[in-house]
Amino acid sequence: MPIPHEIPTGARIVVRICEGVDPTDQRMKFRDFVGHVRSWDGQTLELLRDATANGSRPAQRVGIPADTIVTIKPIPERSMTRPRP
Repeated sequence: MPIPHEIPTGARIVVRICEGVDPTDQRMKFRDFVGHVRSWDGQTLELLRDATANGSRPAQRVGIPADTIVTIKPIPERSMTRPRP
């Protein structure tokens, strides 16, 4: 999938990156980041990664090199209402 030349600042996206081959099982490993774009210069994607919904990880700033990006997809904002049990 080609990486877009322009990504609007503030857009909420999910980015999948390739972490390489796992030495134990020889399978390709990937990691997903969900958050809001801070900047994109074609080389590095600066992302404000969302905090986890359960509060186990706070929001964090991450820089993702373009050569590790596999896919980028826009996603809707997280709902602020909680479902009823």
